[in-house]
Amino acid sequence: MRDRQASRDARRAREFEAFVAGAAGRLLHAATLLTGEAPNDAPRARRLLAPALAHTYARWHRLRGEDPYECARQYLATRFAHEAWRHYGAVGRGRPHPRSPLAELAPQERLILVLRMFEGVAEEQTAALLGLPVERVHAISDRATATVLHPARRPAPRVAGAKTASS
Repeated sequence: MRDRQASRDARRAREFEAFVAGAAGRLLHAATLLTGEAPNDAPRARRLLAPALAHTYARWHRLRGEDPYECARQYLATRFAHEAWRHYGAVGRGRPHPRSPLAELAPQERLILVLRMFEGVAEEQTAALLGLPVERVHAISDRATATVLHPARRPAPRVAGAKTASS
């Protein structure tokens, strides 16, 4: 009996390791886009990904035919939404890296844009996952896409000692 359980546990561990080897990079990239951190230094994204993988591992034997990537992505998205809701606006927390392509977006906009454009999740699925009407997801997705494609122009930095037009 113990041998059979040990064999099952070993097989489960090997299957999960293979899943992580294939999916962790893409999930980490999605988490990095969500948090807006620099790709080479993304501690918040890693802290977001670890529980998503742990949750997927805990459910591994119950997935039976379900996509483990979908399970991890759903947990990642809901955890990000929950943390962004709790921490958005706190000084220094939850702020994206200034050079991130998604820095101009609010957390909900980043989440919807990453799910829709990077992950290819349908509007209906995104709406169901976030508990929003499909029309709202569509409107947020459109607004976020427009913001990313046509960012607000910032004034050019002033050079010390440069004369202004009024001088």
